[in-house]
Amino acid sequence: VEQGCDASVLLDDDDASNFTGEKSAAPNANSLRGFEVIDSIKSKLESACPGVVSCADILAVAARDSVATLGGPTWTVELGRRDSTTASFSNANTDLASPLMNLDELISVFSKKGFTEKEMVALSGSHTTGKARCLLFRNRIYNETNIDSEFAKSIQSNCPSSGGGDNLSPLDDGSPVIFDNSYFKNLVNNKGLLHSDQALFNGGSMDSQVATYSENPITFYVDFANAMVKMGNLSVLTGTDGEIRTNCRKVN
Repeated sequence: VEQGCDASVLLDDDDASNFTGEKSAAPNANSLRGFEVIDSIKSKLESACPGVVSCADILAVAARDSVATLGGPTWTVELGRRDSTTASFSNANTDLASPLMNLDELISVFSKKGFTEKEMVALSGSHTTGKARCLLFRNRIYNETNIDSEFAKSIQSNCPSSGGGDNLSPLDDGSPVIFDNSYFKNLVNNKGLLHSDQALFNGGSMDSQVATYSENPITFYVDFANAMVKMGNLSVLTGTDGEIRTNCRKVN
């Protein structure tokens, strides 16, 4: 199964047909949310022009518009994607980056999808917004040494050493609901929330790239926008491949 910009992630599990979607895969479970927003957009579009706009295109445009609305860059979204008629639970488990990964593992995962190391760092900047569960950064804030001690203490108040695994903390403590380069400034100051965040700035080959983005927001914006266009063109379905789903949660 090709994993690309094909809205496969929106498909629900279907017990009747013994189909398991990607929502319950380890990197997505209790993490991805906002599916009802896509449902609402799809419903309005189906009323206005049925069978024309794919769920995959909706996702690509929503990603761009949400970034721009939060103060980040904008970019031209190419349209005409079609929706997958299947999903891959196993691929979602193996191909998506984990918050526990080290730098070499992150580089490898992104490289398999055709992204350069620089593009990987730029795309990681999306962590300037959003939240993560205590379960995924508990070990970092209690046991890792490459973390600012005051920052660790402040996060510990919402993430006890046991229990509270679903408690949420912002990925970017500096400006959690603004799309800016604060995420990279955090990394330079050892305030990355996830192990995989701080791995980008930890005496390795990407330190200079992180430093550049921390000092030059426009450079980050340009690189992020270009990388998002590239991601939106990944393994797309066009022509007679796939379909235009009527309901983003299930195949027609």
